[in-house]
Order: sequence, then C-alpha cells, then structure tokens
Amino acid sequence: THEEVITDLVKNSLSSYRQLPLVLYQIQTKFRDEIRPRFGVVRACEFIMKDAYSFDQDEAGLEKNYQAMHTAYKNIFRRCGLDYLSIEADPGVMGGNMSHEFMVPAESGEDVALLCPTCKIAYAFNEEQKSCPKCKVKLEKLNCIEIGHTFKLGTKYSLALEANFLDAEGKLTPITMGCYGIGVSRLIAAIIEQNNDENGIIWPIEVSPFKVAILPLDIADKKIMQQAQDIYRQLSAKGVCVLLDDRDERPGVKFKDADLLGMTLQVVIGKEFLKSNEVELKLRKDNKKFSKSSEELISQIDKTLNG
Repeated sequence: THEEVITDLVKNSLSSYRQLPLVLYQIQTKFRDEIRPRFGVVRACEFIMKDAYSFDQDEAGLEKNYQAMHTAYKNIFRRCGLDYLSIEADPGVMGGNMSHEFMVPAESGEDVALLCPTCKIAYAFNEEQKSCPKCKVKLEKLNCIEIGHTFKLGTKYSLALEANFLDAEGKLTPITMGCYGIGVSRLIAAIIEQNNDENGIIWPIEVSPFKVAILPLDIADKKIMQQAQDIYRQLSAKGVCVLLDDRDERPGVKFKDADLLGMTLQVVIGKEFLKSNEVELKLRKDNKKFSKSSEELISQIDKTLNG
C-alpha cells in the first residue's frame, strides 16, 4: 500500500482543518516480491488492489470514517455474493490501534480463522485460544482467503512525515489517518471459490461479466440467427451485457461452455422456436428452465435481472 506517498501528497496540499475530513482512493496494479506465486490470483507477483486513505482532525473523525468504510466494505462483499467474516486483527507493521480483516471461508485459502459454531463470532487464528470467550464452546478452524483489510493508523505516518494542519485555534496538529484495502484480483478468486458447482462458475448477478448468454443452436438457420441477433440488440440497447455465442459448434459444446463461464441467464434458441416461437430461458444458479415467447422474453429477462 502507499501510505508514505499518499501522506506526502496530502502534506503538500492540505493546511487547514477546513479541508478535513478527506478520503483519497485508487485502483491500480501492484507488485509483490512473491517467492512462490500460488493459488492462481490469490497469491501472485502482480495483482490489482483498491486502497483508500482517510484524513481527519482527531480520533473521533477517524472513528466516523472508519465505521463508514467498514460498512461500505461489508455492503460490497455482500453484493458480490460472498459469505464473509469480519475479524478484529493485530495491526502489525501497519501500526495504529485497531484493524479488521475480511475473510472468505474457502478450502483453498492460505489463512486460518477461528469461528464459534454457537455464537457465529470469528476470531483471528491463535493456537492458545482453545474456546470462545463468550460461550466457552470449542472454536472451529476455517481456511480462508483474505479479501480486505482496514486499519486505524492514527498519527504514525503523519508524525513521521510531518503531515500537519492548523486546527480551529491555529495550533499545528498531526493528521489522524486510516487505511483501507480490497484485493480486487483476489476478490474474483474468492467469489468463484464460493459460487460454483460441478459444471463451473455461478457468477452472482452483481458481478457477472455477462448477464445473459444467447445460444442459437443452429447458426445455419436464418430464422434462429435473426432471433438471436434481435434479442442481442434489444438487450444491448437496455444496457445489459450480453454474450452471443455465434460459433458453429454442437449444442452440447455451447451448453457446457455457458455453464462453465457461469453467466446469470442463458437464452436457448433451437428447434422449438421454429415450431412454437418459444425460446428457453435458463437460470444458471439453480438450473431452472422455462419457456417464453419471443415477445415476453425481454420483459422476463428484465424482471429476473432487476427484481
């Protein structure tokens, strides 16, 4: 993360309490001197990260920003379709007096957390912590993927780099800081780990790269292809991300690939359309299928995607 660079940037552009509070963030590629890259994008030498930094007059301001960011992170992870844990953790080398880790239980995870099966409270891993402090029930070990971290940095960096501001009384005061990060690349891996079946990925609707996959089963048939292209144009005009599989492949290949890639909805246009003007709509999440006339299809897709 870029505490030093961001602190120096703010130091040279902020002077008064009237400019506080302030939050800056960035999303960029970062690099890590990883000796053994592993677990796909979970532990890689190059990765994408979102990091943010809050700047306040005092601890009360930091607490307000910290809680707002903590709530925002919980909302982000929930909307990404994740079952996650928020764990109070040791700030470590980052400094400060409080931090929280956001962890996603997954068999492939390289981190370990402790969870009380009764209270559903999660704790950072500690070999000496044999039971839940609240109910004394034995804690369960969970392999997890860390997807986010928040820190109350306090004045560690502002004191070291002399990042000060003039308060309401004209007194030179160090800025109180917080730091917040989400591993974007790692987040994708965590989503896939928790949302899949034997056929492939099941993307949660909010993060699916394509919301709809259109599968014309016979691209040589002009009527089928015309219908596929019409649906594609109508959905695209509504701002829906659509993938039109116009490959000259067997139906089984198209079905398999659509399941593997895991888009929210599949629109299947086959021989039934030629007979009854109906297309098949499949929900990837539960594999539920139902038929709709071409006239009803767009409104049904809109209803499914937007509730």
